[in-house]
Formats: sequence, C-alpha cells, structure tokens
Amino acid sequence: MMPLILADPGEEAVIKKVGGSPEMKKHLEDMGFTAGGTVTVMNTIGGNLIVKIKESRVAISKEMASKIMV
Repeated sequence: MMPLILADPGEEAVIKKVGGSPEMKKHLEDMGFTAGGTVTVMNTIGGNLIVKIKESRVAISKEMASKIMV
C-alpha cells in the first residue's frame, strides 16, 4: 500500500483506504474516492495531481493525494 502521490502517470490503481481529517475524508469520498474504486493518475503539475475517477478528471492537491492509499 502506498499514497496515491507515488503512483506513476497512466497507472490505474485500486483505492485501499482514504484517510485524513473527517472533513477531508468526506470531501474526497464526495468526489468519488472510495475504498475499492479505481483511480488513474493522468498528470502531475507541481506535485499536484490530475486524476481520472469515475469517468471524470479531477485535480487534487498533493496533501489530498497523500491521504489516498492505493
């Protein structure tokens, strides 16, 4: 298990756990980051990530990406 921030661009990964504060966890889950779901890193820009989740592209900060374990 590793944080999403370490995943390679183009690599599809299965989300194992979403951590962080209750507010951050709820925000990430509302965007579709739930355990068992898949996420693909599309690009990294200054440490922040553009990911594909549930057929949508979402930009997340490196802080958020570090709370998503894949």
